[in-house]
Amino acid sequence: MGTLTTPDLGLMTTKEVAALIRKTPHAVRQMRHRGIGPRGTKVGRDVLYPRAGVLAWLAGLEQADPLAQRSAAA
Repeated sequence: MGTLTTPDLGLMTTKEVAALIRKTPHAVRQMRHRGIGPRGTKVGRDVLYPRAGVLAWLAGLEQADPLAQRSAAA
């Protein structure tokens, strides 16, 4: 008998996204509900976030932050 392996699709849970951005899972859920967080897909009771989408969302926040732009230029 072989072992069943699940391919890594690059999906993150709400808890993993929260740990990445140093927020609580509740804060991530609120950001998603308000439309200001990363895009996720509801799968059953869970919401899964594509890792690439989360990283792109973070990059977009950095692009929109004037202080981050100023520190990057220095």
